[in-house]
Amino acid sequence: MKVTFLGTGTSQGVPVIACNCKVCKSNDKRDIRLRSSVLIEVGGITLVIDSGPDFRQQMLRADVKSLDGILFTHEHKDHIAGLDDVRAFNWVNKRHVDVYAESRVIKALKNEFGYAFAENPYPGVPKIGLNTITEEPFLVKGIKVIPIRGKHMHLPVLGYRIGDFTYLTDFNYIFNSELEKVKGSKVLVINGVRKEPHVSHYCLPEAIEVIQKANPDKGYVTHISHQLGLYSEEDTLLPENIHLAYDELELNI
Repeated sequence: MKVTFLGTGTSQGVPVIACNCKVCKSNDKRDIRLRSSVLIEVGGITLVIDSGPDFRQQMLRADVKSLDGILFTHEHKDHIAGLDDVRAFNWVNKRHVDVYAESRVIKALKNEFGYAFAENPYPGVPKIGLNTITEEPFLVKGIKVIPIRGKHMHLPVLGYRIGDFTYLTDFNYIFNSELEKVKGSKVLVINGVRKEPHVSHYCLPEAIEVIQKANPDKGYVTHISHQLGLYSEEDTLLPENIHLAYDELELNI
């Protein structure tokens, strides 16, 4: 399995518009963060988790030529806004793109991209196959996907485990029963927006605590804001098996 971090930033990305902090002015490419998303290539299948506003740029940068499915964590704009750009894959791959989401999220997609689901759509709209999922495991072209339930303040969200890889973003709470599903992962990715507590996201100390409870071989922190600090300074302070993720980081699991 190959995992590529397409984006590791928060809803505003890094640099933040009009910000003059040292992180936003950094020349280190590891401090430049598109909105959070990850590319998973396993068994000849290509999957993406979330298609935020930077989806087009991410697909071009990672040179993705074929897409078998998009798994959605929740309906916030920084995780769904780029869905229209699957039109390119419709044209090149000559097929629709399947998306997998809870019924609540599918309703949001229909509202946001209503023209794509109209009874008589005009030519050129994105062709999207809607697949409603629950907390039960499901298959994407033979690849087993295990949903992991968490909370994003009051909003239910889903993370996903595929083989030895688990991806959790926009969590600020995980049930003990769900954490059991994570245990045994070789790699766990989890959001850690900043060092200080946050109302709807894990902060860095909380993310580290969850990683240590799950006890993967390696843990990576994503959904990082400019408030966390410079990569070159902060990554060295983490426990030995935990790192800050950064855009275009590739993992082979």
